[in-house]
Amino acid sequence: MYADTTTQGLTPRRRWAALVVLSIAVLVLAVDNTVLYLAVPSLTADLSPTATEILWIGDVYSLALAGLLVVMGSLADRIGRKRLLLVGAAAFGAASLFAALSTSPAMLIAARLLLGVAGATLMPSTLSLIRTVFTDPAERARAVAAWAAAASGGAAVGPLVGGALLEHFSWGSVFLINVPIMVVLIVAGVWLLPESRDPAPGPFDLVSALLSMAAIVPVVWAVKHTVTAGIDVAGVAALAAGLALGALFVRRQRRLTVPLIDVSLFARPAFAGSVFAGFMAVFALIGTLFFFSQYLQLVRGFSPLQAGLGELPTTLSAVAVVAVVGRFSRVLGLGRAIAVSLGLVTGGLVAVAVAEGFTSYLWLALALVPLGLGVGLTQTLTTDAVVSSVPPRKAGAASAISETVLELGVAMGVAVLGSVVSLIYRDRLTLPAGLDPAARAAVTDSLAAGTNALDPASPVLDGARASFTVAMQTTSLIAAAVTLAAAIVAWRTIPATAGTVAEDAPSRPVTHRGGARRG
Repeated sequence: MYADTTTQGLTPRRRWAALVVLSIAVLVLAVDNTVLYLAVPSLTADLSPTATEILWIGDVYSLALAGLLVVMGSLADRIGRKRLLLVGAAAFGAASLFAALSTSPAMLIAARLLLGVAGATLMPSTLSLIRTVFTDPAERARAVAAWAAAASGGAAVGPLVGGALLEHFSWGSVFLINVPIMVVLIVAGVWLLPESRDPAPGPFDLVSALLSMAAIVPVVWAVKHTVTAGIDVAGVAALAAGLALGALFVRRQRRLTVPLIDVSLFARPAFAGSVFAGFMAVFALIGTLFFFSQYLQLVRGFSPLQAGLGELPTTLSAVAVVAVVGRFSRVLGLGRAIAVSLGLVTGGLVAVAVAEGFTSYLWLALALVPLGLGVGLTQTLTTDAVVSSVPPRKAGAASAISETVLELGVAMGVAVLGSVVSLIYRDRLTLPAGLDPAARAAVTDSLAAGTNALDPASPVLDGARASFTVAMQTTSLIAAAVTLAAAIVAWRTIPATAGTVAEDAPSRPVTHRGGARRG
């Protein structure tokens, strides 16, 4: 039986105080996904990374999160979710300090990797603790909405935080700010959070843990490599290896008495459809925001703070979702509500593509509203559907799958859409024959590098800005097409309700996390 008595008997005040702590944890993780975007021009001037290194600085954090969430979720079941969260918070603060002090691109990539590893210890505890702390469905729905608002709002508010810091401090400040926040989280967590663990987690399967990581990394690398270098033997081999390892992982999970991931959860339409919809929304948003912050600074000439404020409509509309999501879902039903939310994302991306060609920022601000609203609604609805569509004993597995897919969406969004931006930018770039070789190499590598190498009034740089704008517009339209397809899938496959269950029917054989079966 998946049960836990340590969270029983909590007062309402302590439950909601615990939610604040959990929301702070996911807020910091979400902010760290996007806070670095505004810092790219300044860290480029300081560390001189290549375009490929910039991409790795951006997505290695999410890649590490995606690869380790399932493993850390299983570890949390064994040692306690509160304990792992507090240990992870301390590690996250230390890794943030390491990142702030980086003196080379390789050192910063390593620091971002460590941040991802530490973040993976935090994430599984947040949603699964909410599932156990809030046993009342109505309370849990509100708690999940607040959790999702922290996640989506944090991703959107990251550029604003980065802009405010970069206005007065160096790029390392976007990492250094994490240290005092983690100290507050640890102190509050020790006092407010209850301990929660699986009383009978079963044996830990190291082979499955290695397979889960080995399947994700080569697939993401193959996508990045193919988009930037074209189809070649290395890219095809990495993709094939990742897919083959993924198939082995799924096959092993089906055979294990105590699987690392319960793949039978995907037989539930509400669960599978919601996970897919959440992935697509995050893929589109993060992939677009990664280069949008650079667009505001390098093309429109915004300062870091102005660029952060320029993305504020996304933040405000994402947070405003908390006030409307309940009625929105009741009126439309779950499947249609998620489909309409993805439709808002699609419309927002198309509007962004159009507005990027206008001189006035006002049109961009208006375009960001449906984008933020749609992503916020999608993430809230899909997260609540995932948590509610499984019995309590599967809450940990469901949380791990949901969070892994979302973080994979972040990594894939940066890798795919970021690489598409670079590819189109270079394809549209036209450089004069007499340009200095060093300047040619810099502007060809990236607009950020070209801006540092050329005079701001250079006609070559004007052409590079125009090429980057076209690349942004095209990529936004590609992301819009992806989210439109996801909206159609959600409309047709996700039922009106999540099908909340307390436990599986006794007549249906299921695998328990503790290793026993019942018929």
